[in-house]
Amino acid sequence: MKAISKLKCSTPTSPLRSSPYVPATPASPDIPSPSSLLDEFTKFCYQSDLPRAIKAMNAMQTLGIHADCITYSQLIKCCLARRAVQQGKLVHQHVFSNGYQPKTFLINTLLGMYAKFNLLNDAQSLFDKMTERNVVSWTTMISAYSNAKVNDKALSFLVLMLREGVRPNMYTYSSVLRACDDLPNLRQLHCTIGKVGLDSDVFVRSALIDIYAKWGEMQNAWRVFNDMETGDVVVWNSIIGGYAQNSHGVEALNLFKRMKRAGFPSNQPTLTSVLRGCTVLALLELGRQVHVHILKYDPDLILCNALLDMYCKCGSLEDANSVFARMAERDVISWSTMIAGLAQNGHSREALQLFELMKASGTKPNYITIVGVLFACSHAGLVEDGWYYFRSMKHLFGIDPVREHYGCMIDLLGRAGKLEDAIKLINEMKSEPDAVIWRTVLSACRVHRNVDLAAHAANNILKLDPQDAGTYIILSNIYANKQRWEDVAEVREAMKNRGIRKEPGCSWVEVNKHVHAFIQGDCSHPQIDEIRRQLNRLIHRLMQVGYIPDTNFVLQDFEGEQMEDSLRFHGEKLAIVFGLMSLSKESTIRIRKNLRICGDCHLFAKLVAKMEHRVIVIRDPIRYHHFRDGFCSCGDYW
Repeated sequence: MKAISKLKCSTPTSPLRSSPYVPATPASPDIPSPSSLLDEFTKFCYQSDLPRAIKAMNAMQTLGIHADCITYSQLIKCCLARRAVQQGKLVHQHVFSNGYQPKTFLINTLLGMYAKFNLLNDAQSLFDKMTERNVVSWTTMISAYSNAKVNDKALSFLVLMLREGVRPNMYTYSSVLRACDDLPNLRQLHCTIGKVGLDSDVFVRSALIDIYAKWGEMQNAWRVFNDMETGDVVVWNSIIGGYAQNSHGVEALNLFKRMKRAGFPSNQPTLTSVLRGCTVLALLELGRQVHVHILKYDPDLILCNALLDMYCKCGSLEDANSVFARMAERDVISWSTMIAGLAQNGHSREALQLFELMKASGTKPNYITIVGVLFACSHAGLVEDGWYYFRSMKHLFGIDPVREHYGCMIDLLGRAGKLEDAIKLINEMKSEPDAVIWRTVLSACRVHRNVDLAAHAANNILKLDPQDAGTYIILSNIYANKQRWEDVAEVREAMKNRGIRKEPGCSWVEVNKHVHAFIQGDCSHPQIDEIRRQLNRLIHRLMQVGYIPDTNFVLQDFEGEQMEDSLRFHGEKLAIVFGLMSLSKESTIRIRKNLRICGDCHLFAKLVAKMEHRVIVIRDPIRYHHFRDGFCSCGDYW
């Protein structure tokens, strides 16, 4: 047995069984022979029987026996599949036991295991001890640091790799591109890739497009895509996804059509990106067509979540509820999306009820979930509920409040007229309030006509964002409501001197798969004359039942009829009338706006919905308004 204990086996020729030197003397019947022990170990590894494989491995270590690299890699895969960290470390200890020197292939497999377990210190320690490192070793470490967002380490490893004379391959560059944390690094790396001739590789091109899209550099992303004929769906997915993520929904959808015409089959990543494009444009009907494509697949969780998000943000809670109810699996993103969707569409109490169901299901909320919950409280005026969730989020869920949570609470307090409490909460923030926080205060000041605090909020915004046109407009409007025309003129003069122009209000309505845009004062629509005639007739009918244009929403010093005329042709009114003219009685009129809906248009939409027996849905940058039977889902609280 002393001879057996000193045995070290060489790598066998068969991947299923090692062939160590076995002495001629038969082993004791009570102790398994080395060959039978190896057979058992190999069998357990390939059967993914982790407990027995580890037990056999421990016996092998006692006898000084080692199996082949392929069998160990199979065991490591089993550890990864079961998230068995401690057993994985035991494999590491075993393959280096008794003076055995595993091949580079096996060490790389161990490196990959530590990387996937996110044990970067263990990976680094093992890497440092390697006597031979090949391109896989370096790439594994670069990928590990890139995935962990330790970008400086990933980039420094690339430099060290080049210094050691190891040539990066397409996987190396694909990994390190994700670590580019500024544009100069990205451009330099892009040049290097071009010099070594890897810019034509599918994975590298895809990674380049992804990182340019991440930085909002869609022109460069397009050049990478368009420089050569694209022969792989991975590259198509990257460019479509890039446009969708940067809110260029039209370009994303046009590329999807071009991809289909070119004969490339769509897959789940493609459809996820196309759904994002539909979400950006609020194109419900097109989103439903994409849903039909999805039915051909066995949809994964990511795709289901994208579908759920699309329906919520296109204002169709019926479809969203249907998708949510049928989901075989739900994660925190599924629940958070549905909670936020209910809140944005005016169903705040239902959102809070769903939050309780989420907790009961055992799914732990994250910080985005709480943002949705606080948003629901804010848009329903539930001050006490909001304070409860805000004050208890750390204790109940281990979530520290961040700027988004403070923003929701400040919005809640501002809407409720508790402006002093809002300012007090701003002073309690651990970080400095950003322009979004102060814009929230400014909007509350407009509703509650607090001129002094409005000026203070506006000054803070303009310190952070001197070119913010919206701040000048809201402040001007607050002064106009108080008829402080000299102050209005001063604000307008400041805008003029700084070259700042108000973003024109624009409303879009989808009719027969075409999107029609309406801007106040713009006469480019081919049917604009007829639309205006119909609008005038409709306003005349509404006035007969009590509609009076709310001139508080006029931003300029007009008089009487001039003030009413400036309200008459707001984009959402034109879009509503065009929808009435073009869509069947059963069809919902769905409108998207780039600015928040004004009070006069809100009243107009309620009255039209009642008089014409229609459902009108208007999405502004903050939320949805569902108008039906003379009521709005927001309860006139927005």
